[in-house]
Amino acid sequence: MNNFKYAVLVCSLLLLAGLAGAGGAQADDLDQLKQRGELRHMGEPYANFITGAGDGLSVEVMKAFAKHLGVSYRFVPTTWGAAVGDLIGRKVTMQDGQAVLGAAQPVRGDVWAGGVTVLPWRKKVVAFSQATFPNQVWLVAKSNVDMEPIKPSGDPDRDVKEVKERVKSLSVLCVPGTCLDGRQYKLDQAGADLVDYKGKVSDIVAVVVQGEAQALLQDAPDAMVSLQKWPGELKVIGPVSSVQQMAAAFAPSSVRLRQEFNSFLTQLKRSGRYRKMAQKYYPAVVDYFPDFFAQDR
Repeated sequence: MNNFKYAVLVCSLLLLAGLAGAGGAQADDLDQLKQRGELRHMGEPYANFITGAGDGLSVEVMKAFAKHLGVSYRFVPTTWGAAVGDLIGRKVTMQDGQAVLGAAQPVRGDVWAGGVTVLPWRKKVVAFSQATFPNQVWLVAKSNVDMEPIKPSGDPDRDVKEVKERVKSLSVLCVPGTCLDGRQYKLDQAGADLVDYKGKVSDIVAVVVQGEAQALLQDAPDAMVSLQKWPGELKVIGPVSSVQQMAAAFAPSSVRLRQEFNSFLTQLKRSGRYRKMAQKYYPAVVDYFPDFFAQDR
């Protein structure tokens, strides 16, 4: 390890320790939030989690959580790149695929939720709730690309391997630093031509349809919506990841708030209400992952 990387690692560990202790005190915990009388839900419009029209699965869940807490609800727009910093009160940059924490910044929200996948680097800087939604990253191509979808074998690892065997020289649009980054799945090593996309994630399918790349990576829930929105334009080649989980992200210092959300979500699932919410926004996903939405979870 060279001196620069060592220094980055040490600084990151020290900052993380600060966030877990007094340094994270900027983020409101449960009593402070109730005194303020408002739950600030951060997110960026994405598929049917946050539609941008004032609804979506994540919006509906967080509105119900705010009602459970006896406070008002407020949506706070952020971006995928800025959300972690807005939540924990530290600037965040990426270095060699790892989050590096920098200067302090204002905390803008109490919870980040809206199709947020639990990733190793995110787990080091935020505290995730219990799983809110199942996920898998799929390779989605334009319908005119000369590549046939795989035939699912029932073995996720085998299916991923088969997809990787087909991506050589394929241009794939990716979102750096997210679960839609092809480097996480070593698609570049498999010969894919990875193209970094820095626009709004909600516009990524349109960019591919317009011809800027042959394919893209999408969360399974988002891909299912895209197939309906762009009939005849796209095809799912197959998975590039194992099954993942999405969750709500909290600041490490928001211990009681996260615990309260976990308790609330457990009851929401057991009552069957959560399944009805998911069915409203993602009927195909509920059918695809039936065990996740069972009421006895």
